[in-house]
Amino acid sequence: MAVAIRLRREGAKNHPHYKIVVADQRCPRDGKFIEIIGKYDPKKEGENYTLQLDRAEYWVGVGARPSQTVNSMINKERKKATAAA
Repeated sequence: MAVAIRLRREGAKNHPHYKIVVADQRCPRDGKFIEIIGKYDPKKEGENYTLQLDRAEYWVGVGARPSQTVNSMINKERKKATAAA
């Protein structure tokens, strides 16, 4: 089973918000998922996402492939975590 970390669209027309999910790659974008690990709101200014970095790193460690957008969020969270430490 190929696992992907990707965005799941929710919200009304022209007012999207997304959940960052771990899902089987074969499932549709808004279909079944394994775990929710964060949220993303593109309409919000500034810090517009939350992410459970420990869960994201776990899934990447066991072979999940993040999408480009989610990968950039993971990298930003890693930089934030190292700056805070």
